[in-house]
Amino acid sequence: MSGWPYPRLLAHRGGGALAPENTLAAFDVGARHGYRAAEVDAVLSADSVPVLLHDAGLERTTDGSGCVADRTAAELMLLDAGSWFGQEFAGARIPTLQQALRHCADLGVWLNVEIKPVAGHEARTGALVAETVARYGAGAPPLLSSFSRVALAAARRAAPQLPRALLCESIPTDWEKQLDALDCVALHCSHRRLAAAQAGRVKAAGYGLLCYTVNDVRRAAELWGWGVDAICTDCIDAIGPGDVPG
Repeated sequence: MSGWPYPRLLAHRGGGALAPENTLAAFDVGARHGYRAAEVDAVLSADSVPVLLHDAGLERTTDGSGCVADRTAAELMLLDAGSWFGQEFAGARIPTLQQALRHCADLGVWLNVEIKPVAGHEARTGALVAETVARYGAGAPPLLSSFSRVALAAARRAAPQLPRALLCESIPTDWEKQLDALDCVALHCSHRRLAAAQAGRVKAAGYGLLCYTVNDVRRAAELWGWGVDAICTDCIDAIGPGDVPG
């Protein structure tokens, strides 16, 4: 990768800690705080429609229960995905990935779409998420990322033109081999597990480097000083575009 062609600040799950995650309302909140990029999670419904949800289960962020993979997209979209966060968001729905792509295009918000497959559905999720992004993404192509190498490989087969990134908690010893095998442009890792020397090696090899979930301005500045290209944060009200070095 020649330079980092994407925004350097990403709102975690759409609106960070200020809105119900992975909802259209979250993108609106992020945009109002000056964010022009967001990270979201995509999983498949029972009828193979990519929707935005982080967990395999519905209990934490909706008024439903059970596994997302057991509900159709139409059934999922009837659930309340906002009241758990606050009554001002009551009635917010689980959006499809297609809806999210269109909404963010209208807002001018670029997306990093994390492929978040339910166990056993890795390849199909990777392929269908990639196909959806390729068909409905507008503007700068969204960046696909995943902890699942199977999902990333399937995404590559389905839409090889889309950029991909490997997600990890800590950088594996064979990170360069893995990135090369999946034809990735970037590595995404937890900032808590990153050292300056590791960041230097990733950048020297020509890859982009993103860190999650960075919620302290001083830590963000330190990471940028190490050459980290971008950070994902929950604290969109504390870390703003003005904090990004030129």
